[in-house]
Amino acid sequence: MDTSVYGVCNHKNFSFFLILVFLVPFLLHSASSSTSPQINSNSILVALLDSHYTELTELVEKALLLQKLEEAVGNHNITIFAPRNHALERDLDPEFKRFLLEPRNLNSLQTLLMSHILPTRIPSAAWPPAATSVVRHTTLSSDYHLHLTTNSSGHKTVDSAAVLRPDDVVRPDGVIHGIERLLVPRSVQEDFNRRRSLRSIAAVLPEGAPEVDPRTHRLKKPAPVPAGAPPVLPIYDAMAPGPSLAPAPAPGPGGPRHHFNGERQVKDFIQTLLHYGGYNEMADILVNLTSLATEMGRLVSEGYVLTVLAPNDEAMAKLTTDQLSEPGAPEQIIYYHIIPEYQTEESMYNAVRRFGKIRYDTLRLPHKVAAQEADGSVKFGNGDGSAYLFDPDIYTDGRISVQGIDGVLFPREEEEEDNKAAARRRTTPLVKVASKPRRGKLMQVACGMLGAFGSVC
Repeated sequence: MDTSVYGVCNHKNFSFFLILVFLVPFLLHSASSSTSPQINSNSILVALLDSHYTELTELVEKALLLQKLEEAVGNHNITIFAPRNHALERDLDPEFKRFLLEPRNLNSLQTLLMSHILPTRIPSAAWPPAATSVVRHTTLSSDYHLHLTTNSSGHKTVDSAAVLRPDDVVRPDGVIHGIERLLVPRSVQEDFNRRRSLRSIAAVLPEGAPEVDPRTHRLKKPAPVPAGAPPVLPIYDAMAPGPSLAPAPAPGPGGPRHHFNGERQVKDFIQTLLHYGGYNEMADILVNLTSLATEMGRLVSEGYVLTVLAPNDEAMAKLTTDQLSEPGAPEQIIYYHIIPEYQTEESMYNAVRRFGKIRYDTLRLPHKVAAQEADGSVKFGNGDGSAYLFDPDIYTDGRISVQGIDGVLFPREEEEEDNKAAARRRTTPLVKVASKPRRGKLMQVACGMLGAFGSVC
């Protein structure tokens, strides 16, 4: 190659390189300045990040909205309605907050936060007076509008939420008003309700041991069970091993499981007992002394129904130390107060009025609890160990029914003796005794018949 040509090429390449070195940073700066506006330190967005609304700031960061808010601030002034920290820490439903923080619900979180921001500046002086009608404004979430009003006492509101700190933070490009609670758009609420209902009715079929048909020696095909149908197995087979129960077998294939949120329902009925008052001892045994709350939640999740006869605190205080100190005694007491049926005060009273005396199965095998009509109410048990239906229908949700009684029930001693005698009869082998022929009796009968015909025997 010619050296002169090579030198010319080198000179051109070096010149092009210098142009790139000085031009590229300028192009990049101009491109970035044209696409995203510059935010100065006196911006309302910087003031929000440094304000005392820390819970809202954390949600904004987790929603990845900083870039969108920078664009909004660069294009026009904004108005932010910021809920106080207490409203997001304690007043907000924990389940709803968990729903907002799930990554798959990012769109719902963004819609919720942008519904608190108006693309215009509205200070407290520009609020509509009390004499005028409601003023409607479009938020950054285009499908949600905010309504600003002033009540007769002069207090400002935004969508039924009181403005606690008007003009709390004021900057040249925006203003922040402190409000008492979070504003939830209808679309976000509907999405939350839809996710919660789907989670509560989601059916998960167990993977149990396969069953073999003894006639064909082939695997049995499980029968289809519709969602929400009653369980195939009896409740005693589904219970975990306990102090008075045999070990539970593996669930058969095709049994329905987890159609209902039993853990939440058990938690609700225990909280109802505490708020109702007078049943703290019963709630303490369920939660702290035993694992029955977890067991009941699992059973309800699998589709079983339960009726709890809850003794009040006055009745529980009469229990002696010996009655509670034996291993497994609290479980046995509570098992005897749980009926594997869904009964209300009306259904039990109608049953005892019609049939006189009813014996309900309990989760303490094989004991039953007797119920009968007495003094216009339902009385459980017999004799001195009886208890009356004292607080009817404390909690009824279609799966769990809680009925308050004024005594602690125990199985009758006669009933235990009957159960032991029945067990002995089942275990004692039956011996077949051959009857001996009684010839004298047969001869007397024959002579009697012949005498009737005039014969001499």
